[in-house]
Amino acid sequence: MVVDVGNAVGDVEGTSEGSAGGIGRRKVLGWGGLAAAGVVAASASPADALEAPRKGAGATDAGSGAGATNAGSGAGAADVGSGPGERVPPDALPGGALDRYVAELAAEDEFSGVLLLSYRGRTVLSRAYGMADEELGVRNHVGTAFNLSSASQPFLAVAVMQLVQAGAVGLADPVGAHLTGFPTDIAERVTVHHLLTGTGGLDAPMPDWNRVFHSRDEVREQHRLWTHQARLVAAPGSADQGHTPGGGVGLAIAARIVEAVAGTTFWDYAHEHVFTRAGMTGSGFYTRTQWLSDPRIAHPYARQTDGGRVDVVRHLDRGSTADPIEGRNPARAFIGHSSGDAFATAPDLVRFAHALRDGTLLSRPYAELLTGAKLPSRNPRSFTGYTGPLHLLNGDQWTFGRGGGNAGCGADWTVYPDTGWTGVLLSNYDDFPMVEILQLQEQVITGQDGTPPGGG
Repeated sequence: MVVDVGNAVGDVEGTSEGSAGGIGRRKVLGWGGLAAAGVVAASASPADALEAPRKGAGATDAGSGAGATNAGSGAGAADVGSGPGERVPPDALPGGALDRYVAELAAEDEFSGVLLLSYRGRTVLSRAYGMADEELGVRNHVGTAFNLSSASQPFLAVAVMQLVQAGAVGLADPVGAHLTGFPTDIAERVTVHHLLTGTGGLDAPMPDWNRVFHSRDEVREQHRLWTHQARLVAAPGSADQGHTPGGGVGLAIAARIVEAVAGTTFWDYAHEHVFTRAGMTGSGFYTRTQWLSDPRIAHPYARQTDGGRVDVVRHLDRGSTADPIEGRNPARAFIGHSSGDAFATAPDLVRFAHALRDGTLLSRPYAELLTGAKLPSRNPRSFTGYTGPLHLLNGDQWTFGRGGGNAGCGADWTVYPDTGWTGVLLSNYDDFPMVEILQLQEQVITGQDGTPPGGG
């Protein structure tokens, strides 16, 4: 069955900006959420930034010595919104604690990328540091697209939920309702819900991370073959397998369901019904050819054992030097797929967040279904959603989003739906103190101590 979801998901395009979320201490998360420890400790401290005297409200040049580009709104940002409780915290503004901390990291070459905060549709803080392509002398700027690693998995979840909203797919549908050639136990017992929560009870061989792909067709065929290597090893719904090959192959099966129902490739569906619909004009599943040739896409610089960094899109023989993703290189894949490696700009991720809220991508009930808690986690205030974590801050405020990382890549976006904040942190380094930045971000936005973020 081929379904037209054009009218089912609305025609409004998102136009707003801003947000960020979580990972583990000095770690970036690779394919399937696998953690890769960074190798350089930051000399700057978030606590120092909070305690240091703040520059004047017009201080929009923080970090300019490190090549910062500012797109913040300056002194007027303090008055974003109207009414009681709608003033922006000073430490979220240009010259505030978060701005100063990231500027110090960039000045020490411990951060390269973009930081963006948005509040109720207005940009509060926007900074870009470092080089998108050192060889050609191209700097990062707010419109630079970065590899998201597994932080792009929610694009798949949106695609599936659009088909659910259109009545073409059911969350309780078993795999066999849409695909053939799977063992009976998978075809009849593993559901779409299981695939999106990483609880399908599946296992599969670890992909060959050293293989270099050369076309979209080759990547798509490999994912098709990989899904048919899946085996049921646990009762569906019994355990979270999101950080395992079983979780990854479950997402690949979900992408194949999108293709079977929509009658197009997952990439083309995402381009038309997710990126274009949300107004994400600088984002997409870009190929290695585009990564090499388009100056708008940041090259990934992976830390090496000699202490230097290498552009791994130009050097496919090089990769990460950190466990457990040692040797991996996202550019070898030629193009990302269901488990991750889409590209996005920071403003586009804010547009994505707003498109989830305003009915552009999904009607409100289905957007709430997408972003709602599905399963409890070990932390009593953390939950699993569809391809992403959710957290309760102080027991009364939700956050959702996704983090990820790989060789030369680190990304995170977090949405605070109850207060209208969105934070985006994108980098083309893999050894920067991501968790410290995100904890400080949460602290300056909420006034609470940042809790160890999750997801990825």
